[in-house]
Amino acid sequence: MSRSKQQALADSIEASVAAAPVDGRSPWRDARERFFRNKAAVVSLVILILITIACVFGPMVLPHSYEDTDWDAMGLPPTTHNMHWFGTDDLGRDLLVRCLIGGRVSLMVGVLATIASVLIGVAWGAVAGFMGGKVDSIMMRLVDMMYAVPYLLIAILMVTLLGREFYLVVLTITVLGWMDMARVVRGQTLSVKSKEFVEAARAIGVSTTSIIFRHVVPNLMGIVVIYTTVTVPGVILTESVLSFLGLGVQEPMTSWGVLIGDGVKVMETLPWMLAFPAIMLSTTLYCANYIGDGLRDALDPKDR
Repeated sequence: MSRSKQQALADSIEASVAAAPVDGRSPWRDARERFFRNKAAVVSLVILILITIACVFGPMVLPHSYEDTDWDAMGLPPTTHNMHWFGTDDLGRDLLVRCLIGGRVSLMVGVLATIASVLIGVAWGAVAGFMGGKVDSIMMRLVDMMYAVPYLLIAILMVTLLGREFYLVVLTITVLGWMDMARVVRGQTLSVKSKEFVEAARAIGVSTTSIIFRHVVPNLMGIVVIYTTVTVPGVILTESVLSFLGLGVQEPMTSWGVLIGDGVKVMETLPWMLAFPAIMLSTTLYCANYIGDGLRDALDPKDR
C-alpha cells in the first residue's frame, strides 16, 4: 500500500476517534442499561444468582451430608422432621442436600465446559474465517466431519475409554460443544476482516496473529457473549442427559441428571425424588434462556 493511502487510513481513524461521543457513554454502558430495563431478564438473573448461592453454600450450613444415610427415614416425604425439607431418597439420604450438591456439579460442568468450548470455538472460527482459502476449507471440513458423528456416540466412547470422573465429563462435553461457536465466529469474522481497521493494521505491518486476537476477536465479543449465554443451558442439559443415561458423574457424587434418573425409577412411590431436581433444573434452564434473550436484545445493534 502506498504512503498516501496509509496516511488516508490514519486520517480516517483519527476522524472516527474525534467523532466519538464525549459524554462518557459507551456501547457496553448502553447495553447494560437496556438489559436492566428487561424485567424478565433481571428477575431471571436474580433467581439464578440465588440458586447458585444456595448450591455453593447451602450444603455447608445444612446438618446433613449428601452421602449420609438415615436408615430410620428411608423414602421419607418432604417434612420438617429432622430437617428433611425435601424428604429423603430410597436410601435415606437427604434430598435437599443432594439437590444442592447436584446443582453445584451441574453448574460447574456448565460453566467450565462452556468456557473451554468458547475459547476453542472462538480461536478456531476466527483463524478459519480470517485466513480463508485452503486453511478455511480444511478447518471447517474437520468441523463438518465431527458434526456427522452422533454426539451421543462420541460421549459413550469417551466415557468408556477415559472414565466418569468430573473433569472427564467436562472434557467430553467440551469436545461436543465448541463446533457451534466456531461456525458462528467464522461467519462473523468473514464480515469483519474487510473492515478499515483491519486494513490499517495490515498496512502498518501488524502480524496476522495479532490482528486476529487483538483486533478481530475483540470486535466479536458482543456475539460471543450472547452465544455463550445460550450455550450454558445447553451444556447443563447435555450433562443432565449424559448423567440420566448413566454416563455422568459416579456415585456417591451426584448431579441433577443423576437425581432425575433415580427419581424416574421410583416416581410412582416416591414422586418427590423426581419433582425437586426436575424443578431446579427447569428453573435454571429457563432463567439462563431469559438472560440470554435479554443480552441478545441489549447487544443487538439493530435495536439501538
